[in-house]
Amino acid sequence: MYQNIADQIRGMISSGAYPPGNRLPGERELAEKFGVSRVIIREAEIALEALGYIEIRVGSGAYVLKPKNSREASPPAVSAFELTQFRLLFEPECAALAATAISEQDLKRLEATVERMVECADDQQAAEEADRDFHLSIARSTGNSAIEYFVEQMWQIRSQVDEVRKVYSGVCEKDASARVDEHSLILEAIRNRDPEGARAAMRQHFTRLLEALLEQSERLAIEEAMERSRANRDRFLRGLEQVNP
Repeated sequence: MYQNIADQIRGMISSGAYPPGNRLPGERELAEKFGVSRVIIREAEIALEALGYIEIRVGSGAYVLKPKNSREASPPAVSAFELTQFRLLFEPECAALAATAISEQDLKRLEATVERMVECADDQQAAEEADRDFHLSIARSTGNSAIEYFVEQMWQIRSQVDEVRKVYSGVCEKDASARVDEHSLILEAIRNRDPEGARAAMRQHFTRLLEALLEQSERLAIEEAMERSRANRDRFLRGLEQVNP
């Protein structure tokens, strides 16, 4: 059990939910989050410390360490469009595999993430965390460590690359209702052990998201262009005042 919890916390660290230098939530909070005892959380943290992910400071808590792998420390500079295009190609197959491999325990965890999305509809940060946990839960439920690794890396890019985070945040703030509906359809297909349905629902989710991201990118580009135009106009007018005092 503690190894399973350690894997989930490690996934959240890798995805950027707990950046280097930050303190992990307390044992009680983590125990409630994962539905286990504080003893299990303590054992999971000891395992993570042995692997070099965290440092346990007596009387203070557990702190996330910088990754030793420099490639993890510096995510590639990709656009939100590029990341979402890759996810559109990759994650529908993850969902299809999960529909055939998911355990009852993993299914309950997946259901809990959708419930959190509904409960946190007005809290963007909490809703995004539930969104991340949903996709990572699907990856883990496939039983394929390579799939889990790549989904974790995608979420690291999603949370750590400024341009990607900015565009996604703008979209997620406006599409909370659509996001819950789409994730519910994916969940239903996986619950029904329907790989074709899960694949189609995940593909539809990312197709809609890709369109929304393109619209958001266009809006941001227009706003930045207008800001540059205003700055140039102000600079020009100040120059005229100096020439004609």
